[in-house]
Amino acid sequence: MNSAVQVIPRGAYDRHRAAGVVHLGLGAFHRCHQAMVFEALLSAGDLRWGIVGVGMRNDALVNALRQHEGWYPVLVEGDTSAWHWVGAVTQTLMASTESGQVTAAIAAPTTRWLTLSVTEKAYTPHVAALIVEGLTARRAGGLPGLTIASCDNLRDNGDCLKSLCLQVSLLNPAVSQWIVEHCRFPNSMVDRIVPAASAALKAKALIDLGTHAIDTAISTEPFWEWVIQDHFQDPSDAQVLRQVGVQVVADVRPFEDAKLGLLNGAHSAIAYFSVLAGWQTVDAFVQQPVACEWLERLMFQELGPGLIRPDWKAYANSLLTRFKNPALAHKTLQIAGDSSQKIPQRWAPAIGLRLAEGAPPRYLALASAAWMRYLLGVDEHGAQFTVQDPLSQQLQAIAIPARGDANKTVQSLGRIASIWGPLASQDEAWLKAVTQAYRDLETYGVAAAMQRMLVIDAVSHA
Repeated sequence: MNSAVQVIPRGAYDRHRAAGVVHLGLGAFHRCHQAMVFEALLSAGDLRWGIVGVGMRNDALVNALRQHEGWYPVLVEGDTSAWHWVGAVTQTLMASTESGQVTAAIAAPTTRWLTLSVTEKAYTPHVAALIVEGLTARRAGGLPGLTIASCDNLRDNGDCLKSLCLQVSLLNPAVSQWIVEHCRFPNSMVDRIVPAASAALKAKALIDLGTHAIDTAISTEPFWEWVIQDHFQDPSDAQVLRQVGVQVVADVRPFEDAKLGLLNGAHSAIAYFSVLAGWQTVDAFVQQPVACEWLERLMFQELGPGLIRPDWKAYANSLLTRFKNPALAHKTLQIAGDSSQKIPQRWAPAIGLRLAEGAPPRYLALASAAWMRYLLGVDEHGAQFTVQDPLSQQLQAIAIPARGDANKTVQSLGRIASIWGPLASQDEAWLKAVTQAYRDLETYGVAAAMQRMLVIDAVSHA
């Protein structure tokens, strides 16, 4: 980290005005992304964008933010670095213990938006019920509907959230109809790399800012992107958001697919290989020449082709540059978590597309084999790690007894249709390719298996 870091002063806007946004999922990503967008709007004088931040799991964070009246510092690290004080979160609540206050916040007359960043695995009836309870209170109070924007890595995330809310409200048809008529659920794509706060970051916050910044400090990269569908309860919000750099478009899917496939898909591949090889951060992976070349082939030969984002090649090249940022120190074990929820979004579409073209994708086969090997919970040096996944018990109950048997491993894990999709899970050529890739990992190790694939690829294209 740079030793001399600029500190951007706190915004001078009125933070006592009632909030206009309720956000569910008060994690690091929201605080480095949407909250900083709303901070820009507040600093420009539009005071409708203050946030009621709702913690879903981490009461320690909620309490820390309360101690500092919602203020927290963000270290934006690139060629130059700067601390940014963010005060957009003007109130914090805990969903598990203050659900009544969450309902009241959603139903407040000043509330215009409800946003979410709760991760893929949290799109459950429980979350939808919390939203619907607030919307029911709004309807009862004769208030207008809301713009309800999902900011999670799900395809058609707004449509998914709307469907979930309507399912929960089925027992009250009047509320369900009111949601359809008065609320808007735009699809969106959000992009910014936000690592978990490290001990080094906390130490830097102490040196640069003082003790009051340690518990809430987070860091991120300079790049950010928010692409959202032009589908708002208040149509004038489109122009407001454009003024601070948000892309408002008719169709989010090209951007959504590119981000899920190229950024998130590459991140997952980096994570499983790195955990096995002992590379602890993303930049450590790309510092390995063979790994960086392998990743580039994965992105340009298998993850990218078929995307309809016009500039996907430029986007892919920008990602390779972003991955090299050593200041982020993005932990690969963190990225590897929740794999059973991520692979269907990140890899399965590209695998299906390549199989429909008649050829198993070899780079994705090696990445898929790395995931299966990762489920053993031990790296290639013998060090153990914890597999964090909502299905970890079920998946490890398959992987561990099959250890050493590539065919049994792949035939069991590779046929899980909920992860790989109906086509790949039944495609014998694909399963054969993954089996061979698994054997290569077991025989040669991560780096040598990658090198072997690159050599074979070069010979086949000679």
